[in-house]
Amino acid sequence: MIREEPLVSICCITYNHEPYIRDAIEGFLMQEAGFPFEIIIHDDASTDKTAEIIREYEQKHPDIIKPIYQTENQYSKGVKPNPAYNFPRARGKYIALCEGDDYWTDPKKLQKQVDVMEANPECTMSSHASKLKYEGRNISEGLLRPKWKSSVFTTDEIILGGGGFFATNSMVFKKNIIKNLPRFYLEAPVGDTPLVLLCATEGSVFYIDECMSVYRKNVPGSWNERVLHDRDKSKEHLIKMLQMYEQFDVYTIQKYSPSIRHQISKRIRYHLTYYSDCHGFSRVQLNNMLDKLTIKDKMSVLIKMYLPIIDISLKKLKNWFFSQL
Repeated sequence: MIREEPLVSICCITYNHEPYIRDAIEGFLMQEAGFPFEIIIHDDASTDKTAEIIREYEQKHPDIIKPIYQTENQYSKGVKPNPAYNFPRARGKYIALCEGDDYWTDPKKLQKQVDVMEANPECTMSSHASKLKYEGRNISEGLLRPKWKSSVFTTDEIILGGGGFFATNSMVFKKNIIKNLPRFYLEAPVGDTPLVLLCATEGSVFYIDECMSVYRKNVPGSWNERVLHDRDKSKEHLIKMLQMYEQFDVYTIQKYSPSIRHQISKRIRYHLTYYSDCHGFSRVQLNNMLDKLTIKDKMSVLIKMYLPIIDISLKKLKNWFFSQL
């Protein structure tokens, strides 16, 4: 019997996601699609029961679920599991992404996204809104929703939106886009941001204004927890992301330079004002970053870093003003 080739390859990377991996896999299996799909999972040597749970599902669905179980953690060696292990195994025309601590909520998610992309051959990526779920914190849930209507995003909008524009678990893209990955993707510290940039420059990115997944934040051991909450790691990440955007500027022959400069400025301003100091930066690095800031961002950074009393007073004045409305 000849099995049909999958139209979509679901690529999932996971590490110590024991409390969450069932939700992810169940979200894959519940998809009601008029086409075959496969589930490619990379477990990066989890030390909990994540691999055991994946094996349980693999035994039930051996024709669909195709895992790799690492014995040594690859991410700690600088290896990116998706481009190194999952993407090369993907047989589908399209690749759908979802990490092991997130999950899909709409059984028609894949069908809706594939329908859009099949009807619009120039579309290289589709995405949708996602519900935010903060683990272990008493914070109200919200939506990651870049627009209030379904639409096609321009490349400039994608650049200005930055890395948090779409949830990774909302992305479906054409596999042929990653056949020859450019330098700005390969050397980036993350995979989702350069992937969206690449898709935007090679075609169009379509957004479906429907919430079809849950994106967990603050999961123990997650990227957000390890990097954003560590000043030194955040500084290293910032430098690599600035390099990525500069490489992307070269890749696109400076076609989107104004938007790239604004994104670079925004990232520098966020880092320097969030940590309120220049910890870990050399004078040369700091001067170089300040030169990249827009005038507005530079004023914001200088006030926050060197005139904190004025900054606090301005915030109090702003709060008072809005309280009078």
